[in-house]
Amino acid sequence: MHYFASDIHLGAGTKAEAQATEQRFVAWLDFVKSDAETLFLLGDIFDFWFEYRKVVPKGFVRTLAKLAELSESGVRVVMLTGNHDMWVRDYLTEECGVELYTTPQTFTFDGRTIFVAHGDNMRIEGQWMLQLMNSCFRSRLLRCLFSWLVHPDLALSFGQAWSASSRKKHASADDFTEALTEPLIDYARDWAKDHTVDHFVFGHMHYPRDYREEGLHVVSLGCWDLTPSYAQLDKEGNLTLIKLD
Repeated sequence: MHYFASDIHLGAGTKAEAQATEQRFVAWLDFVKSDAETLFLLGDIFDFWFEYRKVVPKGFVRTLAKLAELSESGVRVVMLTGNHDMWVRDYLTEECGVELYTTPQTFTFDGRTIFVAHGDNMRIEGQWMLQLMNSCFRSRLLRCLFSWLVHPDLALSFGQAWSASSRKKHASADDFTEALTEPLIDYARDWAKDHTVDHFVFGHMHYPRDYREEGLHVVSLGCWDLTPSYAQLDKEGNLTLIKLD
């Protein structure tokens, strides 16, 4: 079985809320380890992660230990970075055995092709401020300057405040409906015109949705503090969205 999850936002909220989210996620990792061949983590696993060359954010030891356990047991753990945890280096790979990607990827299992992405920089044409932010956040030069000039304590404080503001705006939106996922469906529809893909899986929008039309199947995953969900791909090539209580 191949499993997909995103937007855990570890560390978000109050201390009690953050602990509850991590406990739920670690319990789910324990649940899937019995038959998982591949575990896909599609971004924003951490509410904020900025990795210096020799310094990583405090906390998350239960999750990191569980990911290392899964990897060492033979499960392929694949992580695509999101807009909250794009500043990774080599820690997760070297310590936890995580296979890291910073761009959308395509995988084939049992004859079925799966397109996976976080979904944060898709269909943003015309949104110049968002495009500028994406360019700045993904600039290697600016990242290096930030890590050289800003003490880790200040960097983490700034990042956590920014993440909390972004998450609050997302959660309080009046239009928290399936319409949020339409840009991702449009992106998948255009991509499918020139590529053969059986299933698309996205995160980012926090709204769980299983969308199907002729020749197109798109799954959007929910966030784990409000709408926890995951997807699973079985040996027959069926991709199913599962919402947690």
